[in-house]
Amino acid sequence: MPDCLFCKVAAGQIPAAVVKRGDGMLAFKDINPQAPTHLLVIPTIHVASLNEARDASVLGAMLTFARDLAQEQGIAQRGYRVVLNTNPDGGQTVLHLHLHLLGGRPMTWPPG
Repeated sequence: MPDCLFCKVAAGQIPAAVVKRGDGMLAFKDINPQAPTHLLVIPTIHVASLNEARDASVLGAMLTFARDLAQEQGIAQRGYRVVLNTNPDGGQTVLHLHLHLLGGRPMTWPPG
C-alpha cells in the first residue's frame, strides 16, 4: 500500500531501528517505548488490521517471530507482553497489522 507508514518502513523507504528481519516479518524499535524492550513486529505484506487478516499462517508467524525475539532480547525467562491493537478504539494508530513486544519490567493489569 503506497501511503502506509509501515509498508514504507518494510521497504526501507523510511528509516527505523530494525532489530530483525526474516520470513516475511520485520521487527523494529518503537519510537515511543513503553517498556525497556518495546519492539513492533509487522508482516512485510500489507494487512490493515486483525479484522482484515485472512491468512492464519501470517498470524502464527507473527507470534512465533515475537516469541523468538523475546528469547533473543533476554526477556523470555522473566516474562513479556504481546499486544495487538485493532482499529481506533482498540488503540491502533497505524493501519498496518502489527504487534507490540514489551518486556524488561513487570507488567501491570489492567493495561489501560
